[in-house]
Amino acid sequence: MTAEDLESLRSELVELEGSARREIASRIKTAREWGDLKENAEYHAAKEEQGHLETRIIRLRDQVQNAVVVEPTGSSQTVEFGCEVSFTDRSAGREQRFRIVSARQAKPSQGLLSVASPIAAALLGHRVGDVVQVSAPSGVRELVIDDIS
Repeated sequence: MTAEDLESLRSELVELEGSARREIASRIKTAREWGDLKENAEYHAAKEEQGHLETRIIRLRDQVQNAVVVEPTGSSQTVEFGCEVSFTDRSAGREQRFRIVSARQAKPSQGLLSVASPIAAALLGHRVGDVVQVSAPSGVRELVIDDIS
């Protein structure tokens, strides 16, 4: 992931561990004051939300702890993380252009392709003119790399 992605994860973690936890604790406290917990829907909903919050916090902590920050080198010789690559799909007969980004930033409809996607994984390390084969649900696709920037 990029340094920006890591900072975004850390910011979200601080928010969840701070104000989000306090808000849920306050909701649970208020719901408890309403009486019988067996039939208290507000209490059960808050407890369930607390469980989801704690699960999200655990996942974020894990992601932050295991994060590997990768920045593009700026080389346009080979396809790498952070570069923009255009290729022609021989199977479909159309040209496409994507920037290879982290999974967190990926938005294929906006031209941002996850480095973990099958297409990006197949393109990584290849040069302009290379023909790359990618296994897709519709079958094997042949991609010809037209440009890297």
